[in-house]
Amino acid sequence: MTPAQYNLLYAIYAWTNAVVVILAGFLIDKLGNRFGVFVFSLLTVLGSSIFALGSHFKGSPYLLPMMLTGRLLFGSGNGSLTIVQNRITAFWFKGKELALAFGLTLSFSRLGSVLNFFFTQQFEAKFGMQWTLWGGTLLCVLGFVSALTVSVLDKVGMKQLGLDGVIQQESKKVRIQDIRRLPLRYWLLVLTIMFFYNGVFPFVADASKFIQDKYSGYSQQAAAYIAGAVYDSSLVLSAAVGILIDYVGLRGVFAVGCAALTLPVFALLAFTFVPPLVSTIWLGVTYSFAAASMWPSIPLVVPQATLGTAMGLATSVQMIGVGLSNLIVGHILGTKSSELKIPLWRWQQMMIFMLANTVACIVASVSLNVVDKKQGGTLNRTRKGAAVEQEDRGPADAAPLLDDETGNKGSVS
Repeated sequence: MTPAQYNLLYAIYAWTNAVVVILAGFLIDKLGNRFGVFVFSLLTVLGSSIFALGSHFKGSPYLLPMMLTGRLLFGSGNGSLTIVQNRITAFWFKGKELALAFGLTLSFSRLGSVLNFFFTQQFEAKFGMQWTLWGGTLLCVLGFVSALTVSVLDKVGMKQLGLDGVIQQESKKVRIQDIRRLPLRYWLLVLTIMFFYNGVFPFVADASKFIQDKYSGYSQQAAAYIAGAVYDSSLVLSAAVGILIDYVGLRGVFAVGCAALTLPVFALLAFTFVPPLVSTIWLGVTYSFAAASMWPSIPLVVPQATLGTAMGLATSVQMIGVGLSNLIVGHILGTKSSELKIPLWRWQQMMIFMLANTVACIVASVSLNVVDKKQGGTLNRTRKGAAVEQEDRGPADAAPLLDDETGNKGSVS
């Protein structure tokens, strides 16, 4: 499989997410979390099964089409499942430990990525590629069982709070036209997320090959471990960073800061021979702050009733950006065989492309802070300021289901 075909497997996952998650977010808002949890976790099982089955057709013209089909279905389910996860998390933790909750979900997500970096190659060496892929399918089955468990717990919790009927009534009011009324802060936040992730995901996808080509003395396994340090760092730090942001606030400031501090990472990789572990750990730290400050900010600027649609749109834009970035990176690297060493000037061009995305992220995040300040400073509210505002609200404003941070009910403004 050529580097272009390999990157295509990542790209189709991203492009599928971009198309499906908008509709998925709307359907989740209309039909509820339990519908989304069941359907989308089932799609991940089907997708991973077809992908694994495709490995049995190595050397035939069916290999790539089957694997692309599997990635398409897997992308349809996995991206949409993330929206359900975020919607459930935002409902149960909004106004409390929201960043911590998002940080913990990210930590467990990154744990899977870290285990993948550490054990997949060893597992493949011992049992072969086909059994390795079927092992991934088994993990998706376990995820399906976990998703059903979450669905039951969510239903029980809603009934205990007496909110099941209220949510159904509000869901009926959600219309796809509400997208047009999403606030400017939301769109700037979406652009900030997209540009940041444009630098992280395409880099991690090719980092192992980059390390072997540029730096001498790294085996494939050692390079994979170093590339995995991005996720190792976020695994260790995400919960602590979430606690910090919940305590301090200033989400907009953190968004600008982590984007600005990511610039030296790609500069080091492009123009120096500083050991790559420094850059991957550094990127993991900024990634942790970005994930804990950016994604939990979305529930603060849109109402709960349309959160699924908003999350779907944000994921869509992010994955469009990542998909385009993967295609551009594949074109920049331009090699026909994954076994050939890619010239360093091509890797340098790739890192410059990562730098350009990071600069765009800084511009978007600064603009976000300017607009947020003009509209009340919701994102940069400190813990003390949030507590004072909560005391000033009456009982009618306390329901997290319908209100956004500005007190608007049942509509997106």
